[in-house]
Amino acid sequence: MVTYVVLGNFTDQGVRNVKDSPKRAEALKEMAKTFGVTVKEIVWTQGRYDVVTVLEAPDEAAAMSLGLSLGALGNVRTETLRAFSAADMKNIVSKML
Repeated sequence: MVTYVVLGNFTDQGVRNVKDSPKRAEALKEMAKTFGVTVKEIVWTQGRYDVVTVLEAPDEAAAMSLGLSLGALGNVRTETLRAFSAADMKNIVSKML
């Protein structure tokens, strides 16, 4: 599985309906399952981003399909970051020249 950190900002529509945000988060978890993606964590944040989500996806295409489907709903704009665990990073740096 591939891990992603998704940084989200509410759109104007998302802010107008912010009271529905916890309900939308649950709907995201269900939507993710249709792509074989697991939502590990969703947290609402103060500062530059409104929401941070951690996902595990079987591949990049599944993560992309989920992201596009989420964006099409119009409540949030996202920035997706590929994440690496400590074990992943240990393997990566062991291959350095």
